[in-house]
Amino acid sequence: MNNEIKTALEEIKRGTNEIIGFEKIEELIKKFLTTGERFTIKAGFDPTAPDLHLGHTVLLQKLKIFQKYGAKVQFLIGDFTAQIGDPTGKSATRKMLTPEEIAKNAETYKEQVFKILDPELTDVVFNSKWLNALGAAGMVELTTTYTVARMLERDDFEKRYKSQTPIAISEFIYPLLQGYDSVALKSDIEIGGTDQKFNLLMGRQLQKTYNTGKEQSVVMMPLLVGLDGINKMSKSLGNYIGITEDANTIFAKVLSISDELMWEWYELLSDKSLEEIKALKEEVKNGKNPKEIKEALAIEIVDRFHTKGDGLKAKENFDKIHKQNQIPEDLPEFEIEPMNIVDALVATKLAASKSEARRHIKGGAVRINQEKISSQDIDLESKKEYILQIGKRKFAKVKVK
Repeated sequence: MNNEIKTALEEIKRGTNEIIGFEKIEELIKKFLTTGERFTIKAGFDPTAPDLHLGHTVLLQKLKIFQKYGAKVQFLIGDFTAQIGDPTGKSATRKMLTPEEIAKNAETYKEQVFKILDPELTDVVFNSKWLNALGAAGMVELTTTYTVARMLERDDFEKRYKSQTPIAISEFIYPLLQGYDSVALKSDIEIGGTDQKFNLLMGRQLQKTYNTGKEQSVVMMPLLVGLDGINKMSKSLGNYIGITEDANTIFAKVLSISDELMWEWYELLSDKSLEEIKALKEEVKNGKNPKEIKEALAIEIVDRFHTKGDGLKAKENFDKIHKQNQIPEDLPEFEIEPMNIVDALVATKLAASKSEARRHIKGGAVRINQEKISSQDIDLESKKEYILQIGKRKFAKVKVK
């Protein structure tokens, strides 16, 4: 095996949890590197929320590697299946989205994914195209390919069945529809999280059932551990970094992760090669401060989702706040009526509610013009300007009318 193919396969395997059909992937990559013939890899995203977080980008980073070694990405937006909702890991039936919500979220996804993927090597497809065309007869035929007993072998369904928690028939149909996407697209490979194994293998099986001439390989990626270092990254747990968040917030949040978690994030999120990451580990082993390595990762991630150079600016702002106790640049500005500090914190969106604002004041986290306050009875006076601050990351400049 020549070095180029060896490097390609190492990069493909990097960070993966499990690969089924790796020999086929090796064959496809060798063919591309010798003949230039491309292959397809499918990744499905249900547009159930308007924005993506770093956890979603683990798949996108791997797709980017596949593009480098010959893949044409089938970026599948499940506008049809989103109306059902993926039951994976759910303890109850999910609320259906309206077509309007789905369309709006889908547009947002398309804008965000091309911060990572090459648009020239990406086909954005919507599964409503073939699933609507499947019709009632085709849907009934699809349901005959799998038994209820086999469905109940799936862990989350089994738990809900045993606990007598309702399972909608539509939830049984969901994995079949995801599998049928692979039939319609004739995908060579499908990629997903480890929690998607049941659905991913369904596509492999249905390709054989429908005689497509394909039996897709399956690549499973681990679920990215969130900022708390314990649970998978999730908006509901608040341990996430949204890729549309401002540069200063992304930088500070990346810097907040543990040194141990940093290496996992490097492997799953960084564009640095395995050799480069190995060299960084050696530097830390030889005495380099891991914070400097973490800063480099934070800069890389900020630059990816903003403009190149924004990562360094975010670092400078972070240093001003934490090392020199200075005010960052580009503060959000608000013009308000004369009001109490509690109301002002809510008006400037530094606090979500009055009770939260009071909690921050009581905890000593609130500053006015860099002076810590302890009283809730401070009034912001007319014709004056203030810098309001909560903690080390939240700032707002206020002009009082």
